[in-house]
Amino acid sequence: MSRIANNPVSIPKGVEISISGQDLNVKGSKGNLSLTLHELVGISQEEDTLKLEATQNSKKSVALAGTFRSLVNNMVTGVSDGFSKELQLQGVGYRAQAQGKKLNLSLGFSHPVVYEAPEGIEIETPSQTQVIVKGIDKQLVGQVSAEIRAFRPPEPYKGKGVRYADEYVKRKEAKKK
Repeated sequence: MSRIANNPVSIPKGVEISISGQDLNVKGSKGNLSLTLHELVGISQEEDTLKLEATQNSKKSVALAGTFRSLVNNMVTGVSDGFSKELQLQGVGYRAQAQGKKLNLSLGFSHPVVYEAPEGIEIETPSQTQVIVKGIDKQLVGQVSAEIRAFRPPEPYKGKGVRYADEYVKRKEAKKK
């Protein structure tokens, strides 16, 4: 069985935690997030640590305690440091340009692709072939990055497309005569 829930979540300076029943609110310098815990998971705060435990001795309860421990840890990290994902565009004529909450992408289609960022997400383009997605919610940052990548995923023959900065694209050999 996993023992992730046994590790306490440390609370850095500048982060405020408020617990009311099964509702948890985390407030930090970058923003605030809230989460409703499952009834099989209990939470307690001791000075600058949060401890999550299973309220029953069932397999489901222990699994949920580990899951919610990871979610709470991501919330604390998000409001104090934030999360970011970097995407790269590879291909001739592939460009990205951020305009406020919109991201304009030229990906070889006959039309430009315009992506509207959801609330709580910042999109930056330091260069024309680089996109950085930032936010305090780890799940939302990953989802937005996946949606941008899905417009033109990297193809295996030339490697063209939108890819994560740390992604390796396995290349295939072209067809022989």
